[in-house]
Amino acid sequence: MTADDSFGRLDDDDYPAYTMGRAADMLGTTQGFLRALGEARLITPLRSEGGHRRYSRYQLRIAARARELVDQGTPIEAACRIIILEDQLEEAQRINAEYRRAAASSAPPSSA
Repeated sequence: MTADDSFGRLDDDDYPAYTMGRAADMLGTTQGFLRALGEARLITPLRSEGGHRRYSRYQLRIAARARELVDQGTPIEAACRIIILEDQLEEAQRINAEYRRAAASSAPPSSA
């Protein structure tokens, strides 16, 4: 991998650029909290060649949302389920909008 390849990944939300310690610091949480999110299968960090967890920006946003819910008193298992449902709803809304656009563009012109 060249330096140019590495710099190109800086804009990639899915690139696992953050160590567990750095991710925990950025979120203001503990490494145990991140491990718990992994055990709940909300996020699955990639592993470095040495076996260390690496997190992407996308995963950090999910973890931040989980922390927000937990800080409000939601149990971690429930917070993970809420986030999964929110993600599924967002995807369903996106697909629905695509279907509506496709239907609108293929509909015959209405006669007045």
